[in-house]
Amino acid sequence: MSSRPVGRPRAFDRDDAVLAAARLFWSRGYSGTTTRALSSALGMSTSSIYAAFGSKAGLFEEAVRTYAERYRTIYEEACAEPELGDVLGRLLRGSVEEFTQPSARHPGCLISSAAMTDTPDTIDIRTYVGQLHASNERLLRERIERARDEGRLEADVVPATLATLVQTLWHGLSTQSNQGMGRDRLLEIVDAALGTLLDHARSRV
Repeated sequence: MSSRPVGRPRAFDRDDAVLAAARLFWSRGYSGTTTRALSSALGMSTSSIYAAFGSKAGLFEEAVRTYAERYRTIYEEACAEPELGDVLGRLLRGSVEEFTQPSARHPGCLISSAAMTDTPDTIDIRTYVGQLHASNERLLRERIERARDEGRLEADVVPATLATLVQTLWHGLSTQSNQGMGRDRLLEIVDAALGTLLDHARSRV
């Protein structure tokens, strides 16, 4: 007796699953995203989600880490620029472009909402996000210190203060993006801010 062919289940694409989950977490928050909603969005049973990611918190962690690491790369590539003006411009413009990627490829700035999550299961994620921001700020501060040591900044510029100021602007741009501000408007803000920052700080950039 010949056996009937069995339909093949839909292949599991981890990247697609993480993106779909990240969209839900971004729009609803961690607590507001139910496992039922995740199951529907990912096209997976709850048991399959738990088998793949360990738990809802595990899926949230992977989503945050996946998209947060993109910002680390932006900082590293920006800080490799030879001139400080290019460092700040590439950092902020590159971040805005990342914030405003088409939704088919990006969930929005998930790390902003992740940092505000207070669910016990995600405390480690909040720690990770805090460490990521601190690492990025330290990298930027060291790059500003180098520019000062090379005589490209006014001697009284405090690198730590300038780095924190840029980070504060970064967080503001992220928040505005999450609230719906478009890329063009965000880039206008970046251009205005860069002019003010560099006019104040540089001597021979």
